[in-house]
Amino acid sequence: MRKSPFLPNRPLKVAILGSSGAVGSELLKILEERDFPIAELVLLSSERSEGKIIKWKGEEIVTKRATKEEFLNVDLVLASAGGSISKKWLPTVKDQNAILIDNSSAFRLENDVPLVVPEVNACDALKHNGVISNPNCTTILLTLVLAPLNNISPIKRVIISTYQSVSGAGQLAMEELQFLTKRYLQGEPRESEVLPYSLAFNLFLHNSPMLANNYCEEEMKMTNETRKILNISDLKLSSTCVRVPVLRAHSESVNIEFEDIIKPSYAINKLKKSDGIDIIEDYEKNRFPMPNDVMGRDNIAVGRVRTDISNPNGLELWLCGDQIRKGAALNAVQIAELLIAKK
Repeated sequence: MRKSPFLPNRPLKVAILGSSGAVGSELLKILEERDFPIAELVLLSSERSEGKIIKWKGEEIVTKRATKEEFLNVDLVLASAGGSISKKWLPTVKDQNAILIDNSSAFRLENDVPLVVPEVNACDALKHNGVISNPNCTTILLTLVLAPLNNISPIKRVIISTYQSVSGAGQLAMEELQFLTKRYLQGEPRESEVLPYSLAFNLFLHNSPMLANNYCEEEMKMTNETRKILNISDLKLSSTCVRVPVLRAHSESVNIEFEDIIKPSYAINKLKKSDGIDIIEDYEKNRFPMPNDVMGRDNIAVGRVRTDISNPNGLELWLCGDQIRKGAALNAVQIAELLIAKK
C-alpha cells in the first residue's frame, strides 16, 4: 500500500459521509456546479436517514447506512458527520488507499494531518497521509484575510469578535430558528430544543464547551487552527464567539496589529488581488458587507478597513462569509480539486 495515496487522473468514486445534513447537501450542489469528475457517487448517512432519496444530476440516489462494503474501491471520502464518525471510518478509508477530507475537528491539530485553506496554504495538502482536515468555518474566513496581510507586514496580534449564524449548529438548528421566529411573532414564545436558548430575536455567547482558561472550545479553535494554517506557532490571537439569529452566513470584526504601519488603502488593494475575497466599502452610504451579500456565494466580503485609532500599527476590518459554503463544503471540494490538479 502506498504511504500517501493520491487522486487518480480519471473520474472518481466519491463517498459523502453525512450526506443528509446541511453541509452534505451543499457538497452535492457544489460538486454538480463545478462538474467535479465523478464516476460513482455514494451517499452515506446515519440509520435515521437511511433510504432517503436525493436527486443529483438528474439521477435519484438512495442514501445508505455506512458499512465497510459501501467504501469498497472508493477514491475520495468527503466527511461531514462529526468527529467520532470520521475516526470510526478512517481506517476503512485508508484500507481502500483513498483520501478522507474531513470537516470535523477530529484531526485538525494532529501534527501529521494538513489543515488546509487552498488560497492560503495549498502546499500543505500535498503532505497528507490519507486524511486532510477542513478548518473550522470561522477560521477559514479569517485566514483568507490574515494571510495576504501578513505578507505585507508580520502580524503581532489579532482580536476577533464573531457573529455566527445558526447554520453552524446544523440543519435542525436552522429549521428551529425559522419555527421559533414565527412563534415569537405570533406571540407564542417556545423554548429551544436544538440549541440551549432560543435565537428568535436573541443572541448568546457560543455554546461550545467551556475550557479551563474560560474560553469556549469554538474560540480556542480559532486560535490554534489559525496558528497552524499560517504557520505562526506563537501568534497572539483572542476571540469572542457569539451565536446570532442569521441563517447561514458568519460575520467577524477583526482587529490586527502589525509590526509596521499599513495604510488601509494598501491593505484593500492587497485584499482585492487575493483569491476568494470581494470588497464592499462605501463610507458615504455607510454600506459594508452583510450576511445577505454572501449567502450562496463562494467569495467572502470584506469592508470598513480602517486604522485603529488606539494603535497606529493596527487595522480593523469587517468580513462576512457563507458558513455552509466557503466555511465548509466549498473549501473541502477545493482541497480535492487541488489534489487532482497537483496529481
